[in-house]
Amino acid sequence: MLESLDVGGLERVVLSLAGWQQSRGHQVCLVCLFHEGPWAEEARAKGFELVGIGKRSGLDPRALRALRRALCTQRADIVHTHNAVAHYYAAAATLGLGGVRMINTRHGMGHAHGGARLEMLYRLAMRRSVHCVAVCHAAQDWFLKIGAFSAAKAAVVPNGVAVDRISTRNPAARLQLLRHLERPDNALVIGAVGRLSPVKDHATLLEAVKRLCQSGRKVELVVVGDGHERAALQSQAHALQIHDSVHLVGWRHDIAAWLQGFDVFALPSVSEGYSLALVEAAAAGLPSVATAVGGNGEIVQDGVTGFMVPARDSIALADALERLGDDPRLRERMGTTARSWALARGSIDAMGEAYCALYEGRT
Repeated sequence: MLESLDVGGLERVVLSLAGWQQSRGHQVCLVCLFHEGPWAEEARAKGFELVGIGKRSGLDPRALRALRRALCTQRADIVHTHNAVAHYYAAAATLGLGGVRMINTRHGMGHAHGGARLEMLYRLAMRRSVHCVAVCHAAQDWFLKIGAFSAAKAAVVPNGVAVDRISTRNPAARLQLLRHLERPDNALVIGAVGRLSPVKDHATLLEAVKRLCQSGRKVELVVVGDGHERAALQSQAHALQIHDSVHLVGWRHDIAAWLQGFDVFALPSVSEGYSLALVEAAAAGLPSVATAVGGNGEIVQDGVTGFMVPARDSIALADALERLGDDPRLRERMGTTARSWALARGSIDAMGEAYCALYEGRT
């Protein structure tokens, strides 16, 4: 159960997990507390039963009744909720229903917009829950610090991606990308994937690219994603006089194909939970430069599969990108190690097995 099937990392994780469960013979029903969202059609196409509750803002008793009817109809053994609002509504809706095992996953670092009231309701709901899952150890540490749940109920399950569907970067894809962009073949291709929002801080990445260009290096920045910051980033690129080298290509369904054409991957966020984009970059055999926030350091091994830099530090970001750009052998070595890590620890299989153990009470 989640708030909606809007386009985002949380929603992609839920669909991936549901697909893994379904492939192993489990009956899966996706419940959207608010609206269904743009990925609802894809969910139904994959054979998932989908229930939209249509919760209105504020306390909504009608939504509680509709949710309880849905859970009773499904005869759910496991109610797995995602984030706080979905969880405390599910906890209230299942009062008096025996045999239901409730598990919650908190995505990101838990800096919710609902404030103290939301966290109070969440803590009350956790009394009826067997596990609260954080997607990285950094997030778990934070939740334990603020008392969101007890250590006895805490678990960590990193998000997984379809690593077996992601091919490694290769020269042919890189050359094809540069020719598509009508840029020189010998340029360093820096890739980034994510929504264009202030928290992703692409502005600092543009400043780092400016520094690289000033040093005489040929650099092309390709940003896959869209959002409210698009116009501001375009204006910044023009002001920095790097607009010819900055390519905001919007959302793409074939992200894996774009990854094959990058030389390095950059994630300049000021806040992250457990970044799917970083895991996918690792699966593509890309060395990454990421900010030392949230769970990034649990994906990028500093000096081994990439480099960690402080947030909002364009100089450190430029220096790390420069080091990778100037050393093809280093890029290759780090990328190969990143790929091995992703295959072993970043897969949907690894995520699904870990959740299955929690459902069955084996951990």
